[in-house]
Amino acid sequence: MKISKKDALTWFRFFAELPEDEELLTKQTEIVYATMYQIEAAVDRQNEALMARVPGLKSLAGRTYYVGPDGRFPGGCKSCLLGTGLSAVRKTNACNIRCKFCYNYGEMDAIPPIGEGLWEIGGTKLYEKDLDLLLSIQKKPTGVAYVYLEPFMEIEKYYGVIRRFHEAGVRQHLYTNGLLATEESLRALGEAGLDELRFNLGASDCADRVIDNIALAKKHITQAGVETPMTPEFFDTFMRKKENILATGLDFINCAELHLNDNNIGNYFGENLYACRLGYISPIWSRQLTLKFMRVAAEEDWGVVVHDCSNHTKLARDLNLKAKEGGWFGASGYGCEFSRFPYEAFLPVLEDESFRFVEEEPLPKGYNPGELY
Repeated sequence: MKISKKDALTWFRFFAELPEDEELLTKQTEIVYATMYQIEAAVDRQNEALMARVPGLKSLAGRTYYVGPDGRFPGGCKSCLLGTGLSAVRKTNACNIRCKFCYNYGEMDAIPPIGEGLWEIGGTKLYEKDLDLLLSIQKKPTGVAYVYLEPFMEIEKYYGVIRRFHEAGVRQHLYTNGLLATEESLRALGEAGLDELRFNLGASDCADRVIDNIALAKKHITQAGVETPMTPEFFDTFMRKKENILATGLDFINCAELHLNDNNIGNYFGENLYACRLGYISPIWSRQLTLKFMRVAAEEDWGVVVHDCSNHTKLARDLNLKAKEGGWFGASGYGCEFSRFPYEAFLPVLEDESFRFVEEEPLPKGYNPGELY
């Protein structure tokens, strides 16, 4: 059904008032799905218009979009989207800053530890000395990523593991906000064999210290770049400091479409949201800012890759990973990250008179308020 915005708003106001444990009727679920489709279709139309204005827009096998020189496209993203995916390597359960877009916002003091001397690789707890056993038994991935949370809080623990994966020919990248990095630690990472370092530049609001550390990283590590959730704050600050950032010689800027969960959604209350394929929920402005960002990069020929790491990209990533794992046709780990769908979070976009659905129809008989039993 092509539900109208007025009918969708009426129903969503009702859904938002329901007790958390009350399940929807089948027809009510159809209304929710129809509303999510209408919002997503309108967002897609807006994004397609923005994409049409990006000069030299490129596609990586239809799985993601970018602008800039092909040779600077991050190898970790190729591993994620074309290879056998990325195995998450976890060690550090603490962070030195608090970001409102963080998926762990509000629970930083309650993040479970990995364990003394242990690493979590693919969900399994292992010692560094177990890596030879792991690599001798299982097929090695094309890449691993060091995540969770800020590795430079104990970066000296990482060198040995990085060196072992490097010797095994596994591509490796690591995420950091960059505030604690030093030339000594960056040099050590390069010597250990880290292939790629990704700075969450938005976490520090493009701090000068982090910009300097990107330049230092380029001296010692093959690829260095930025990966940051695209927010209005990051967009504005980057543009003000654009010349200094580009002068670091960075290779890429991954503009991640900000997606929300139970921890951080409260920080974006009142924003217009949409759900991609009934999965990730994001502010509509996040990808739109990325596409505007890419247009500037292409028009000004920045000489770096600017990557549209969107919800569409995340869907492609999970389809690729399941396929490489031998999953059935259509299998994917992509989906909604909310235990209960946040109906109230979609009231702002439905109340926004400037946001219009592409096509509307009256509700079918039996779907209007008072007709469902």
